[in-house]
Amino acid sequence: MKLKNISLEDSRVKLIPLSLSHCEQLLHIAMEPGLTRYSPSEIDSETALRAYITDALDQRDKNLAIPFLVYDKNTGTPAGCTRYMHIDWKNKVLHIGATWLGREYQGSGLNTHMKQLMIDYAFQTLQFEKVEFRIDERNVRSRKAVEKLGAVLEGILRKNVYLTDGFKRNTCCYGLFPESWKNTKTDLLSSAGE
Repeated sequence: MKLKNISLEDSRVKLIPLSLSHCEQLLHIAMEPGLTRYSPSEIDSETALRAYITDALDQRDKNLAIPFLVYDKNTGTPAGCTRYMHIDWKNKVLHIGATWLGREYQGSGLNTHMKQLMIDYAFQTLQFEKVEFRIDERNVRSRKAVEKLGAVLEGILRKNVYLTDGFKRNTCCYGLFPESWKNTKTDLLSSAGE
């Protein structure tokens, strides 16, 4: 399977393979103040964003990640980035993360559609047995969002990741299994306006 050719789409969102050519389209979003407050990634300049995308593509070339540009079909504009990461093909576990969306897209239902596509693809097509999420303990909004997906808090890694401002965060580890996902998927889409 060629990881650089994977695209996912529904009525609301299209996830297309991320490339360096997207840097210009994403820069105005990446420069929004505080966008990656809880993230270890620096993206708030053209140089930083290019390095971020280059790293994502290097991880993809090593079969460890599948990065996407998030395209909002309602507005016809790029909205941000997301990716499968820390892909463990042997144990059939991957993370969904490195997600950032412009403020105008947050709370719009776009993230729900995006996660639904990614989780379905991970479980149904890639045949993974677990999807994980890693979130700053202070990021209550993101934690509630993954809990709505049916993900369960499995533990907290204390002071394990430095952020760009020098703060060392506690990281909440969430896990989602196919059976829990089936139970929440229908309700999730109906609440997102599908």
